[in-house]
Amino acid sequence: MSSTDAPARTRRGDFFDTPDTAAAFARLAALPEGEEKRRLCEELVRAWLPMAKRLALRFRDRGENVEDLKQVAALGLVKAVNGYDPKRGGAFESYAVPTIIGEIKRHFRDCTWGVHVPRRVQELRNKVRTAVRELSVTADDRSPSVAMIAARARLSEDDVLLGLEALESYRSLSLDAERPGADDGFTLQDTLGYTEAEYELVTDREAVKSHVRRLPDRERRILYLRYFCDMTQSRIGAELGLSQMHVCRLIRRTCEHVREQVDAPGTAPESPAAA
Repeated sequence: MSSTDAPARTRRGDFFDTPDTAAAFARLAALPEGEEKRRLCEELVRAWLPMAKRLALRFRDRGENVEDLKQVAALGLVKAVNGYDPKRGGAFESYAVPTIIGEIKRHFRDCTWGVHVPRRVQELRNKVRTAVRELSVTADDRSPSVAMIAARARLSEDDVLLGLEALESYRSLSLDAERPGADDGFTLQDTLGYTEAEYELVTDREAVKSHVRRLPDRERRILYLRYFCDMTQSRIGAELGLSQMHVCRLIRRTCEHVREQVDAPGTAPESPAAA
């Protein structure tokens, strides 16, 4: 596109960021797919980008990063440039503004919630938030009641309660955050429970207890010396008059026997075969 064909920036309405691009769009519609059409699309996007950024700034007080909003608005502008048909007779601005704003609203709906909630609940949250803000301006230092919010937002009290619950879902709180009202340095992470490893040990001991009691005295004593007194196989053999290899075989066979009994609790326990 030559400099003489570049969209002229003129003032329309109250803004200076709505260029006169009618001729450029007419030319774009007549071009076949190719490099020239791609370059003209880029020129049109650059020409209208200030308007897209202005629209993004309308949403700057909703907790989202402004630069991210500008990127989303630019994406909506690209979609508007590609989807606009000048033959329909409407001005590009009339088509682009709702396209860009729709893209920004979809971004808020789908990408900014810390906890995903259904679209209907998101809409209830917005209505409740607006009603609370309006009532707080006139209320005498008291939070508005559910009934007051319902009347203001024209919702049922159940829907208001649902919307109030969703107010806490937009931004999730980090587990590294300090506990509300606490000054001891402890975080929310510190309040979470955890799985006690010793619980599994208690369960395992209870599972094998009855089967170990039914073992012959020698095998039961070997297990006691090995797993409760932490004696080596050599020391156990010396105390019982057995070789270290014999003790090893007895431990292995006895453990296998107990394990089989635990896995098949309906089977009557039997003594392991004598070595």
